[in-house]
Amino acid sequence: MYSKVETQKLKREFWIAFAEKYPRKWLLYDTKIKDFSFKFYVDNKKAQVLIDIEHRSDEKRIAYFEKLEALKNILEEEFIKDLIFEKEYTLESGKTISRIWIEKLNVGVSNQKYWNEIFDFYNEKMTALEVFYSEYDDFIKDIEIL
Repeated sequence: MYSKVETQKLKREFWIAFAEKYPRKWLLYDTKIKDFSFKFYVDNKKAQVLIDIEHRSDEKRIAYFEKLEALKNILEEEFIKDLIFEKEYTLESGKTISRIWIEKLNVGVSNQKYWNEIFDFYNEKMTALEVFYSEYDDFIKDIEIL
């Protein structure tokens, strides 16, 4: 087991190594939609690529989620298979968001032998999501709330 300081150092080294292997600017929070972001997540059991929709207004959050859900067939046939769509996802904090994600199990940040596998997974899946978003962002952004 690592101490908190050792864990922070290891995670910092992980993200530096990732940035060195794939040195580019990721879309992440720059979607031009408030509280709609792309994220990387890793712990000692899995790595994930996520789309989190965290809008305070449930109506807007659900409207954005439903836009993505309407594109699900295109997304899965042309970009990424096996995405998980969850309209009501509860964070540890108790906040409810909408989340779409894909994960790679049985890998972990604390074992460097998995790092390249995680980096390649991140690059492949996030790149696919970004390309998808760049093609459909106008449609996704165009929501109507009554």
